[in-house]
Amino acid sequence: MTTAEILNRGMKCLTEQMGIVDAEHFISVIIREKFDYTKWQREYFDAKTTEEISTEASDFEAAHPFVSNAVRF
Repeated sequence: MTTAEILNRGMKCLTEQMGIVDAEHFISVIIREKFDYTKWQREYFDAKTTEEISTEASDFEAAHPFVSNAVRF
């Protein structure tokens, strides 16, 4: 996937989920704050219990079922 394709796909995801205004705001915050995704992810997940993460994952799966020809185990 090219850089342009990744950017287009990312913007599509952001605007579909957040709307154009909030997506643009999100991007401006990321740029301004020199956002470190790895650090944020570590802090985010360290603050959650295993049960919370499991519940969130289950809720996400229920709301976004996997649809593909791939084999699921």
